[in-house]
Amino acid sequence: MTQAANPAALQLKNVVLSHDRHPAVHHVSGVFAFGSLTAITGPNGAGKTTLLRALAGLHRLDEGRIDHPGLRPFDIALLPQASTLDRSFPLSCLDVVALGHWGRIGAFHRVTPILRDAAHEALRKVGMEPLAARPIGSLSAGQFHRVLFARLLAQDAPVMLLDEPFTALDARTTADLLGVLRGWHQAGKTVVAVLHDLDLIRREFPETLLLAREAIAWGPTEISLSAANRMRALVLSEAWNDGAEICHVAA
Repeated sequence: MTQAANPAALQLKNVVLSHDRHPAVHHVSGVFAFGSLTAITGPNGAGKTTLLRALAGLHRLDEGRIDHPGLRPFDIALLPQASTLDRSFPLSCLDVVALGHWGRIGAFHRVTPILRDAAHEALRKVGMEPLAARPIGSLSAGQFHRVLFARLLAQDAPVMLLDEPFTALDARTTADLLGVLRGWHQAGKTVVAVLHDLDLIRREFPETLLLAREAIAWGPTEISLSAANRMRALVLSEAWNDGAEICHVAA
């Protein structure tokens, strides 16, 4: 299915998500269009990471549905928060990047020389090719982020989902990786990123979903991040009762 035939890369319909029967995301509907560049932001505990994992197919929906017309599972790539990844496993930078090919070749097939060359090229694009053989446990935070971006480059999926991709990075690394992200957008990929830095969002992301467990605003960033919407998100996030049962509202 082409973009012209269906402009929605990811379509949410009345999505409800929870943790242990407690509300995390509450009746969210909307569309991430093909080729769009969208930030998801909101107060702490607003459900941002939970929603991103649901978009990647890694979190069960309590209600509603998420459609991705014409996309296969490996057409959606996820960059989780770096702090959640175990760097003690004995993998080299090249090994991590080569994992980006698994969606296409499967976990039990060998990486071919062509795919290994592609992994080297991805490392080169983020300035890490000279360190291809270095164990990931020996990398700085910035270097490890570069390797994770290289893995997404190798995966080359049409939909990129990123969870706090620039947290705790130095200015040079942030600028370089933003360049990679801009390249994806210019190539027509759909990019969705969870972010807290509102200045960065305003500079780089044309669309924003402001989330406080429910969608406060979803559209042009200037409108979504208005003072009134940000205040409403803050008030709503503070009003939620974490012990509440899931509310069942008819779709």
